[in-house]
Amino acid sequence: MRNEKITPLYERLSRDDELQGESNSISNQKKMLEDYARRNGLPNPTHFTDDGVSGTRFDRPGFLAMMKEVEAGRVEAIVIKDMSRLGRDYLKVGQVMEILRQRGVRLIAINDGVDSLKGDDDFTPFRNIMNEFYARDTSRKIRSVFKSKGMSGKHLTGTVIYGYLWDEKREHWLVDEEAAEVVRRIFSLTMEGYGPYQISKLLSEAKVEIPAVHLARFHEGVNRSKPVKDPYGWGSSTIVNILKKREYLGHTINFKTRKHFKDKKSHYVDESEWTIFENTHEAIIDQETFDNVQRIRANVRRYPDGWGEAHPLTGLMYCADCGGKMYVHRTYNGKRDPQFTCSQYTKVPCGTLCGTQHRIRAEAVLTLITDMLRAIAEYSKNDRAEFIRTVQETQAAQQAADISKKRKRLAAAQKRAGELEKLICKIYEDNALGKLPDARYEALDAQYAKEQDALNAEITELEKAVIGYEQSRKSAEKFIALIDKYENFDTLTNTMLNEFVEKILVHERARKGSQDTTQEVEIYFNFVGRYIPPALQPVPLTPEEQEELRKKEERKDRLHQNYLRRKANGKQKEWEERYNARRKAKMDAAKAAIRAEDMEKGIFTTVSQLPRQEPRKATVSASAAI
Repeated sequence: MRNEKITPLYERLSRDDELQGESNSISNQKKMLEDYARRNGLPNPTHFTDDGVSGTRFDRPGFLAMMKEVEAGRVEAIVIKDMSRLGRDYLKVGQVMEILRQRGVRLIAINDGVDSLKGDDDFTPFRNIMNEFYARDTSRKIRSVFKSKGMSGKHLTGTVIYGYLWDEKREHWLVDEEAAEVVRRIFSLTMEGYGPYQISKLLSEAKVEIPAVHLARFHEGVNRSKPVKDPYGWGSSTIVNILKKREYLGHTINFKTRKHFKDKKSHYVDESEWTIFENTHEAIIDQETFDNVQRIRANVRRYPDGWGEAHPLTGLMYCADCGGKMYVHRTYNGKRDPQFTCSQYTKVPCGTLCGTQHRIRAEAVLTLITDMLRAIAEYSKNDRAEFIRTVQETQAAQQAADISKKRKRLAAAQKRAGELEKLICKIYEDNALGKLPDARYEALDAQYAKEQDALNAEITELEKAVIGYEQSRKSAEKFIALIDKYENFDTLTNTMLNEFVEKILVHERARKGSQDTTQEVEIYFNFVGRYIPPALQPVPLTPEEQEELRKKEERKDRLHQNYLRRKANGKQKEWEERYNARRKAKMDAAKAAIRAEDMEKGIFTTVSQLPRQEPRKATVSASAAI
């Protein structure tokens, strides 16, 4: 009876093996295996080859095809040059050998003298370990070379990012002005309040080539030969990646990824493990713009509101009492009057996380910022030296107070971290000596570990703040330069807001329910924090003004008491019903006008405005029914 089984002759060559000369070449392996199969009368020799694939991987096409034949029961014996051809991971090689044993497949490694038909070779496991050690050692040597090159400040990658091109020697990056202008536009649009999706739409509409297509024109990039469906199809993720790249500051950043010698796949590492070499090539984006963009991106998602646009103050407003973000809301009184409220107040149950809404009109905040910047600009022009002195004093006082708190907290956190380490050692000893039950030990260990992780994260942040304190002392000069950048502040643009304002803290109104009341708003500027020019500093009230204010407050108290009495006897409800009936028609007309204007612009359409249609019955043809 004719033997239908085959004898796979398996050859593998990796790039590292090529360095050892012709002896490991595929052609040399094929000739050796063919001669061995012919001399020993092995049936139906069939080649399975993996050229240029590492032995640490086991998703090799030739290897998988061979194992599929093994699983199908069509293999008599497998012949390889040596055990390292099968693989360089001793655990997986051992698993493969066990599969072959169970399937009754003979394994022959010519140079290593391995033949499973003659019995187990006790040295084979050690040989497999040495094969893996070779791969690990080679990987370590290659990584050492890359480490040396990376630490010299040279680019480790052969690809260049969008906005730059290689020089003739492929050693330095040169600014590609065409692409650099697009990068600057992306950062500028972000400063104006546009989100990644909106920016991608604008670039697509403007027929700007995507980075892959643009780089391919210069024979750069990783997709040079890949067909592109839409050369102008910008995506949000592309915009986000561009906005995060520090390379646009002129820096070289190495060791952002790491490979394992077994899977050969790149894995991103923590930012703290990056190595940054500053000013190695020409910058496209300045540091202030980059920092502002990162702050804008980190604050809040800038979704458009019901009027089709993101409010300029979105991401800058915070509740002064609970620290929660404040979000913009439409009003339903028929007016385009955006107002900000605390997001924590509405969390269920309402009023638990924050007691009140802290409602404030957006227009009032914008007016306050404009007046503040005008006063600062006026002050800086009239008395330059005094302006510089007060800005520096304000910044130093705020930073000193803040850094003092941080240093105290850092010392307390470090002390507690040391105590936790002692406690963990203590409960471990008690558990080992039988003084502490296992269940109690596991509960305490988990509790201490959780607290320890939180403390370590806090200590890292505090140490960064303390280290950065000295580096930020000259930031007052940056604020002064920013003031000089603009001639006037008659028009407050989104870009100006994001350049000047770090955050805005809103306090609750001094008297809720009253239109004539005060509400404290703290404006913190970039570089200097909370700075109030002398012209806007609070001044003490005169006795006459204090008396007038007292009378106003007394009158408000009387009106409020009258309101409570009317509410108790039902008169207030009767008046509200009559008033709301008259007011509703007027408000509905105003809201309808606003909705019609929005719908004409294509911003939104309410379900109630869609034309009503009767349900339609489907008709089925006779042929389809059959």
